[in-house]
Parts: sequence; C-alpha cells; structure tokens
Amino acid sequence: MKRRLFLRSIVGASAGTTLALATSKAVGANERVRVGLIGCGGRGRYVAERMRKVPNVEFVAVCDVFERKRLRGKEWAGGTCTAHNDFREILDRTDVDAVLVATPDHWHAIPTVLACAAGKDVYVEKPLAHNIREGRAMVDAARRYNQIVQTGTQQRSARHFETMREIISSGKIGNVRYVRIWNFKNSSPGRPLKSTAENVPAGLDWDFFVGPAPMVPYVENRYGNFRRYWDYAGGIATNYGTHRFDSVRHALSIDNQSPKTVSASGRRFEVHDGSEDPDVVQMTFEYDDLVISYEGCMMNRLGSGYRTPGRPYYLMLGTHDRPHGMALYGTEGAVFADRLGFELYPELKPGARADRLKPEEVTPELFRASPTDGRSDESTYLHTQNFIECVRSRNRPVADVEIGHGSSILPHLGNIACRTGEKIIWDAEHEDAMNAPESAKLIGREARKPWDLI
Repeated sequence: MKRRLFLRSIVGASAGTTLALATSKAVGANERVRVGLIGCGGRGRYVAERMRKVPNVEFVAVCDVFERKRLRGKEWAGGTCTAHNDFREILDRTDVDAVLVATPDHWHAIPTVLACAAGKDVYVEKPLAHNIREGRAMVDAARRYNQIVQTGTQQRSARHFETMREIISSGKIGNVRYVRIWNFKNSSPGRPLKSTAENVPAGLDWDFFVGPAPMVPYVENRYGNFRRYWDYAGGIATNYGTHRFDSVRHALSIDNQSPKTVSASGRRFEVHDGSEDPDVVQMTFEYDDLVISYEGCMMNRLGSGYRTPGRPYYLMLGTHDRPHGMALYGTEGAVFADRLGFELYPELKPGARADRLKPEEVTPELFRASPTDGRSDESTYLHTQNFIECVRSRNRPVADVEIGHGSSILPHLGNIACRTGEKIIWDAEHEDAMNAPESAKLIGREARKPWDLI
C-alpha cells in the first residue's frame, strides 16, 4: 500500500482501531526521552536547545526541506543524529518518543496528526494550525490516540503571568470588562516587490515546502517572510497576537469561554513587498461580559500603554517604545503586561484628585488598590520542561492542544473578519460562522494533493 493511502487510512480509522495503532512504550520517569526536530530554522533550534537542557532528553533525528538547515540541525544535535527531508521518516522510527514541530504554520497540523497516529507526543509551535479546521483535527488526533500535545505558547509557563492571574482572580483590580492587546513594529517600506518567479535555491525542496498550500512559483519573500502570506500563515495577528490572546485567556481564567461576535478592519498602507496581510488591523471580540480589542501595526513601533521610566519592555529598541503588550482594565485598577513582566496601576478612590497635590501628598490612601509588579525570565525552558514531564507522567501539559486551539481561534477569526468585511456571529459549539457565508469558507481550506490527509 502506498504511504499516503496508508496514512489516510490511519487518520480516518475508527477509535477502537487507531488506539491500537497508536500504542507506544511509555517513557519512565528516569528514562531518556528521544525527540525528533521537524523544522530546523532559528526558532526550531532555539526551542530544541532549551528542551535538550531538560535532563535525559536527546535529539536523535532532524528534518527540514532545506538541506542547509537540516545539516545545520544535524551538526547541532551531534552524536548519531540523522537528517531527513521528509518528516514521515522520523515518524516511522520506533526509537523516537516525541517530535518538536517548528515548521511554518501551514505545516503544523499534518505532522502533528500523523505523529499522534504513530504514537509520538508533540510539542508544536504557535499558532496551533494554519486554520481553525486544522486545529480541531489536531485536538481530535491528540484525544483519539491519547498523546501529549503541547502548544508553543510558552508564556503559559511564565511565573509572572501566573501571579497576575492570581491577582485578577482575587478581585484586586475589580471587574475586568475591557482588554486591549497591541503588537507594533516598523516594517516599512518592505522589500522591493518582485513580480517574476525566481530560481529555487539549491537544496530547497520547494514542492514540499508549499505542501498543502496552493502551488505557486518560488519567490524568496514567500519562503523567507512566509508569515505575511495567507497561504502559509496569518500575519502579525497569528504570529505575535496568539501569544497575547493566550495570556489574556490565562490571566482572566476564560479558557472555557468563546467570543459571541468578531469584527475587524484593516488594510495595506505602507509595506509594499508583495505580501498580503494588512499592515494596520483592528479586531474586536465581544464576550458575554467582556470586550477584547486587538491592534496590529507594522509601520510604527511606539505601541501603546503606560510605561514606568527606566524599566525594560519586550522588544523595545528606543527609550519610549512599548511595541508589544496587553492591558486589562478593571474597576479598581489596570494591569499592563508583556512577556517580561506586569505592572498594576490602581484607580483613584471616588472623588479623589491627585493632579492638584504635591508628589509627597499622593499617598496610598487615595487609591482603590496598591501598586504591584512582577517579572520573570524568558519561559521557553520551563515550557519545554513541562512538556517532557508530561511525556513521562501522561498528564495534560499547561498549554494542552485544546487550550492552544482556543487561543489560536481568536486571531484566525479576526483575520477572517478583516478579509471578508463581515461581522461574525461565532458558533463555538460547531466552530462555524453562523451568519457570514464568506467567512465560513475561510474556517478551513481544501489542501493540495497529495496532502489532503486531514
């Protein structure tokens, strides 16, 4: 039987059959966990390096469709590590316990689903999938085959976000009814637009890179700047935004809630490089008792949000920019946060005025809450550590695939609303756009053969 037909039969098999197919040897608490790296770019090697620092973890195989990158990955892993162009060769190995999927977004779902069918646990980068339908297929595969799938939203493991969640859940900042998220950078004017196809670099399997997406001629910007093309990703909102959406859901303890409506607007103004996503986008998500606003801007990096003089902020380059962050506004105070830390700014008590007082007269008694802050280091190591612990214990990880799916749905829906101009009434139970026919078409897509596997 051809490999593709065999894999499709596994993916489509009944639960009783697939559980037997997916059975793999449990990894003991002190046994070595053997991992395969799928995607040897900078992010893949960065996460893999931190995962390898967890005791008794070894990378035994690497894969990339670009020969130069996979050889670099093999050199990094050392030892008897093998290098592959086709990720399925790693999944065929009985000595691989788990895989780290760090490919472009459109290659997240298929390796994850097939890895689960092959009895491998998965750490997959964010956003969980290229589109909502693929994300649901990943959740279903993890549950069907009883595999551990960790989403690479590493702030779920950051200590300061957990502290922030505890503060908010305690009621210290009151009722939170509005949240603002922002991702700012300056990509103008962008690379010069190339209107003609270019020669595929030696060693790059372009057909394999395109994979389930529509086949188009090679243009370097599509490979090197893939996040800016709808065929492969979802622009700034799914790239940076997924992290912020996930942190907001964590901080407010609303992983089990979904927006009722989603609307968005945006367009391309200043970045002219042949890519497709808007360089300015604004999204609004309405919940039963909450509104979340998302702002993405790629022509200025000042960002927004309150700043404490002398304090560093995530990806700041100047003295005044705060390019990435989120603000949660409560009745008693507001919390401003990014992946480096958070700050709580209390509201004044009713009737209090601080603007007419001398600095020494502005005392804590004037405010409804006390100022608080928290910081923590970059959390990728803690996140990979949690994954390996769950590979051994079989407990659900902190960013379980279902959590990752819920956090990825938000930027996907915002992008869809922006592209169609429709206000989406979201049917969370069926994961469908109830009133928006053009939006419903973009919840999934027909994959290019032979990659129409899920």
